[in-house]
This record gives sequence, C-alpha cells and structure tokens, in this order.
Amino acid sequence: MTSSLEAKGGGELKGNTLRVYLLLLSKGPCELRDVQRALGFSTPSLASYHLNKLIEAGYATQNPAGQYCSVKDASGEILEGFTRVGGVLVPQLTFFSILFTALIAFFGLMSLSNPEYVRFLVATSTVLVAVLWYETARVWRRLASWR
Repeated sequence: MTSSLEAKGGGELKGNTLRVYLLLLSKGPCELRDVQRALGFSTPSLASYHLNKLIEAGYATQNPAGQYCSVKDASGEILEGFTRVGGVLVPQLTFFSILFTALIAFFGLMSLSNPEYVRFLVATSTVLVAVLWYETARVWRRLASWR
C-alpha cells in the first residue's frame, strides 16, 4: 500500500482530505467549523471542500443535524496497519516491537548466567526487533505524512 490511498470515487485520499477523515474518525460527528478549527484551516469553505470530497468518495456522510460523520466500514482500507487505542491511532507493529524489546532485555540479563545459548537467541531477537522497529517507523512516517 502506498502513502496515497485510492478513494472509491477514483481519486486519491491524501493530505488534508485524509486529515479530515482521521479527525472525523477519532472525534466522531463534527460540524463544519469544528473541522476548520481543529485542523487550522483558514476558512470554512476549505473544510467544506475536503468534507465534500470525503462524501463523494463514500468515506463520510452528513446527518440531518448538519454534522459530518466518518463511515466506519471504509476505515479498514484507510487504516490498514493501525489499531485504535482510545482516540489515538497506533501502528499494530508497535505492540510486537515492545514485546520483542522486552524479550531482548530479558535474554540479555539471562546471558550473564548462561552465555552459551543466549548469545544466539539475543542475536536472533535483535534482528527481529530491528525489522519490527523499522516497519513500525515506516507506518508512523506514513501517518505523519497525512497530517
């Protein structure tokens, strides 16, 4: 998956439009001016432009009260590789990175008493952690490029 995502309407969902979608997803229903203020847009018409792009692409709707809402079933393709923890998006690989980092620390301490087999285990674990942190950083950079 690339950093720009294909919208259902054939266009790309990226940049400010993606930021608006992420805001709707994390904050819930928002009014036009809420979106403008939260994302620092200079005018309400700019927020409206991006909201209309989301509606046309099928990623958002406008309810009768005039609030804009994200379409939950569209979030799977947009947020692939992420998990929502509260209101924060976290790359799924973060959890594995934390686990393998803890394992390396544990086996590093174990190597003090039995260095024969633990060196191989620590080396293997280090490679795994390096790969996981690399992939986690890539996903974080992708998220940062959307904001």
